[in-house]
Amino acid sequence: MIRLNNSSLSARLTRMNLLVSGTVLLIASLAFFSYDLFSFRQTLIHNLDAEAQIVGENTISALTFDDQQSASTTLSGLERSHDVLAARLVTSDNREFATYGPSIDDQTQSHRLLASETDHVWASGTHVLIAHRIVLQGKTLGVVYISARLTEIGQRAREYLLIAALIMILCMAAALAISSISRRLIAKPIITLADTALLVSQDQDYTVRANIESNSTEITVLVDAFNTMLTQIQARDTTISEARAHLEARVAERTSELQAANRELEAFSYTVAHDLRGPLDAITSLVYLLTQTCDTAENAAVPPMLDQLKASTINMGSLIDDLLNFARATTTPVNTGPLNLSTIARDITAELAFSNPHRQVTFSIANTADVIADPGLVRIVLDNLLRNSWKYTSHHPHACIEFGVHYTATRARRDGRTVYFIRDDGAGFDPAQQQKLFQPFQRLHGRSEFPGTGIGLATVQRILSRQGGSIWAEGAVEKGATFYFTLD
Repeated sequence: MIRLNNSSLSARLTRMNLLVSGTVLLIASLAFFSYDLFSFRQTLIHNLDAEAQIVGENTISALTFDDQQSASTTLSGLERSHDVLAARLVTSDNREFATYGPSIDDQTQSHRLLASETDHVWASGTHVLIAHRIVLQGKTLGVVYISARLTEIGQRAREYLLIAALIMILCMAAALAISSISRRLIAKPIITLADTALLVSQDQDYTVRANIESNSTEITVLVDAFNTMLTQIQARDTTISEARAHLEARVAERTSELQAANRELEAFSYTVAHDLRGPLDAITSLVYLLTQTCDTAENAAVPPMLDQLKASTINMGSLIDDLLNFARATTTPVNTGPLNLSTIARDITAELAFSNPHRQVTFSIANTADVIADPGLVRIVLDNLLRNSWKYTSHHPHACIEFGVHYTATRARRDGRTVYFIRDDGAGFDPAQQQKLFQPFQRLHGRSEFPGTGIGLATVQRILSRQGGSIWAEGAVEKGATFYFTLD
């Protein structure tokens, strides 16, 4: 049994759980991280602003009494704040009064308080510049500037990222555990069901059933529906198999009966046609004797009657010959051997020319290569086709009958087989009635116009079919006809 890849569905479920959990945790962590950093940054700035206000309050007396030493001492107290880099105290006329740390003249020159402002904060990344106006009884005494770098934000961010990573790892572990449970509850039953379906499709064994224990109502319903479907298919397959076996038996029985009936019919046709030859020969001999012994002078009506009887016996003889050929086309064993169609065609055309030397008919017989076929049956084919051309050109003073092979690119081969043809310029036929050409006893011309029994072309088609060949025709009224045929 070829099993499905169990990791396919399980892996997808695991990846889905991890992806969902990781995405949710990442979004939540980013949200809390951003909010916490923003809040912490605002708190640090608020604390620095408070320190600036405290410094301002403590330097009022120093500014009032022009005590720079006291102001410097007050500013030096900012060293307790790790974020403060430098400080500067200027008087109301922007004169430097006291400093702490490196010089921040360039910063204070580019950032000044407006006349209406008491406090202002300039922030750029982690660097902050805070300005606080020192006012006493509505009069500006000076401005204190504090430059700071919020280094605690970076430490806070690292701590937060460490905590978030630990939480992420714990959550991923929990997601893996949940995925393992999900595989047992969801993936494993579905994979087992898929394995069962694959086994059924490969072995065509509809007796297999899926036995899966699951606490999921949906999976239970799916398994029950799958098993019900297998039961229905098994019942239908059994019914179809029984019907097929019964039908094959009936077909074999009917085929045997049909073959037996065809053999009996062919044997009957052959026997009847053969047995009719004796009485017909007797009638022919009697007509000859009557013609020789009867006194036609006494009864002028006798000769026409004898002529009509003679013509009828000739027609009956032709019909018997055609029936015998038609029966032989089916019953005669095929004995193949090498033969040349051109040689056979020349013999037949020579017989036709000898039978009526007064007709002006031009025969064109192409040289063809030897083929492997039954000589007797192939002679019947060529004899029928050439005699048809001879007959249907009889009303024309000059006629041309041609036998050859197509060598053009479009017709030289038909399904990989050599195509032969017999063409004449005689009466032709109506293309709308072409389907009647090869049906027994179907004639496209009246007996008074062209004699015949209507069996010849049906015999030709049956002979060619027995040898794996085919025949078809093209023609038009009074424009001649062309019959194409293949032997294998």
